[in-house]
Amino acid sequence: MAKLLAVLALVAAAAPFLGVAGQEGEGGSELLPFAVGAAPEGCDVGQGEWVYDEAAAPAYEEAACPYIPAELTCQAHGRPDKSYQHWRWQPRGCSLPSFNATVMLEMLRGKRMLFVGDALNRAQYVSLLCLLHRAMPEGSSSFETVDALSIFRAKAYDATIEFYWAPLLAESNADDGVEHQLNDRVIRGAPMDRHSRFWKGADVLVFNSYLWWMTGDKIQILRGADNDMSKDIVEMGAEEAYRLVLHQVVRWLDGNVDPKKSRVFFVTASPTHASGQLWGDEAEGSNCHGQTKPIADASYWGSTSKAMLRVTGEVLGASARVPVGVVNVTQMSEYRRDAHTQVYREQWAPPTKEQLADPKSYADCTHWCLPGVPDAWNELLYWKIFFPASDQAL
Repeated sequence: MAKLLAVLALVAAAAPFLGVAGQEGEGGSELLPFAVGAAPEGCDVGQGEWVYDEAAAPAYEEAACPYIPAELTCQAHGRPDKSYQHWRWQPRGCSLPSFNATVMLEMLRGKRMLFVGDALNRAQYVSLLCLLHRAMPEGSSSFETVDALSIFRAKAYDATIEFYWAPLLAESNADDGVEHQLNDRVIRGAPMDRHSRFWKGADVLVFNSYLWWMTGDKIQILRGADNDMSKDIVEMGAEEAYRLVLHQVVRWLDGNVDPKKSRVFFVTASPTHASGQLWGDEAEGSNCHGQTKPIADASYWGSTSKAMLRVTGEVLGASARVPVGVVNVTQMSEYRRDAHTQVYREQWAPPTKEQLADPKSYADCTHWCLPGVPDAWNELLYWKIFFPASDQAL
């Protein structure tokens, strides 16, 4: 009953501008699992602008969320400003309900939600835990990590939200959850059993994979089922190998996911801001360090590979039996040069004297502070789950 009331309240609040009367889409077609309505026609939540709003953002305090790892706690590591926390994403021409932690928990009652991917995906996972943490009584949840799998249990809802470390999605020599800092990537294009056995049974699957493909033009692929990672290796172009692995994921989804009960999403590339020259800063070695405002140029595009994004769109767009909702976080995140952890994080090794004299030389322009940009990714995911595009009916 609580779930029904929460959903009805959400639908009632959304109906005036979504044109939603109930649990059916236009023409009586059945909505996707978990959906309570459809976004307005032509609404692309990935297109919009960042609005400075101290009242609405952040949705939680860094110190109040116990799940944020030390490498993402920028305030605890001395970041002098908080402006990066106060920007919220406003889709262009769309009005959609704000993230509601209670509604999401109710919709996940008795369900399993699983994030699969790399450290950027893990940051989004942690962000979601922080967003939900506000709505949960003390002692009503638990959290544990065993090897590559992290599990958050919302006890009152009989729900789990999990993260599984698989940065290349396929089996690879980077699969260790801790010791994975390797220069040469070796993957196995098929089979995917070692990872996918953890994915089975998830009601909501959220994949990502991009950053680890961008370490060079070539990827080494181990063929066959032999566990000896030193033999039968061939090289393949990164884009071609990426396409191969995404096809394997789609093939697995087709054989293991019921689209009438479960939902699948893929989060697009998270951009880096390692070169200030890309946004017009000609200072030698300039990057994200010291940046306190987003990039204002709406047409800005940094170093993110459009070719890899095209591969993502082509392969996932062809997934007919199990639709994959693409959560486009790339363009919105391209603007946020200010929101990376910079030097304000736990370091793997103490900075040298030379680095301390030139902080930008060791600034992390890849990962994001929390609270911050990944919170907005979760708002997009929230909209995609509950208010998918009107043409995504079963």
